[in-house]
Amino acid sequence: MGSEKDKILMQSDGPIIVGAGPSGIAVAACLKEQGIPSLVLERSDCIASLWQYKTYDRLKLHLPKQFCELPLFGYPKSFPKYPSKKQFVSYMEAYANHFDIKPKFNQSVSSAEFDSKDGVWKVCTQDSVYVSRWLVVATGENAEAVVPEIQGIERFEGVVRHTSEYKSGCEFREQRVLVVGCGNSGMEVSLDLCRYNASPFMVVRNSVHVLPREMFGMTTFGIAMALLKWLPLRVVDRLILFMANLTLGNTEKLGLRRPKTGPLELKNATGKTPVLDTGALSLIKSGNIKVVEQGVREITRNGAKFMDGQQIAFDSIVLATGYKSNVPFWLKGSDFFTEHGMPKTPFPNGWKGENGLFTVGFTRRGLLGTTCDALKIANEVTRQWRPVKCDSRHEFRSN
Repeated sequence: MGSEKDKILMQSDGPIIVGAGPSGIAVAACLKEQGIPSLVLERSDCIASLWQYKTYDRLKLHLPKQFCELPLFGYPKSFPKYPSKKQFVSYMEAYANHFDIKPKFNQSVSSAEFDSKDGVWKVCTQDSVYVSRWLVVATGENAEAVVPEIQGIERFEGVVRHTSEYKSGCEFREQRVLVVGCGNSGMEVSLDLCRYNASPFMVVRNSVHVLPREMFGMTTFGIAMALLKWLPLRVVDRLILFMANLTLGNTEKLGLRRPKTGPLELKNATGKTPVLDTGALSLIKSGNIKVVEQGVREITRNGAKFMDGQQIAFDSIVLATGYKSNVPFWLKGSDFFTEHGMPKTPFPNGWKGENGLFTVGFTRRGLLGTTCDALKIANEVTRQWRPVKCDSRHEFRSN
């Protein structure tokens, strides 16, 4: 990488948006609707690269499509209630085409910093420096895979995959597979492995809320959203858990301890999403998916040792250990984000910083949160944009 003076300098009239995932594209669309241009920078070669390259084949939206629409442009009526990965990507591509959003691909942002002297943001990539009055951080909560340090994993002789590299259980047919993690990814990977006659052993170190995706013919999320219009969050949590226990039974008997905090309150406070069951629970009950309640002490050459002393042989390991924000690695000179790359100010006020800094995709509320913040950002930039354009017209006429 060359020095900044060797790079191409490019001025953007509108905001620079870092990230061409759903959040970045949504902001660009909302700005476009207001007649404001933007420049979207994306490190990969396509929009929604996390969905296209780093998700497993059987993935579907966990929530009904009406809760996962981006602003101003809905899903086709022909799409099912829970669109597949392929359908969601096609929706994203249609969305970008509809608003004529054309990101600059293969632009990996190494730094972005506010220049107080010139009153602009300078965003550096491998070959260019982009300059704008506004910067929108749209890289989201899931920019980088979280790969835990597990003692001895380097000497394991089998395959080790993070879920960002897992596509299907075909590769693991009839194998004994250690799945580290019991969130939605861990559950769905375990379910997928069973479909290829593999034997998944799922490590469950922490407590987890497992909820049915639907209850009494209605979506669990839809029920929760309706109840929240009338009842306090903790009351809704208690009702949801009561109905979940009626539907699923006592999950603690299966080794899946529930947290003391309710699922909605926990999601809002920590971002930890409840597991929406799509079939894994029945396979846990039948013994096809085995729950390991002990943490991994170390990985051996051909298996794992657990905290209780037992040792089990495995052919492969899948790390369903999630993702994290990468903002601290490239956003410089700003204290708006925590060391973990999340806005210090919680939702609904974490979308706006100082000096023209905005964030989207960090609400811990999925695409509903993205829509909310994208509209706010577009309205605020529009408010600031008009005085700027008026000033520039005045200067032009005075010459």
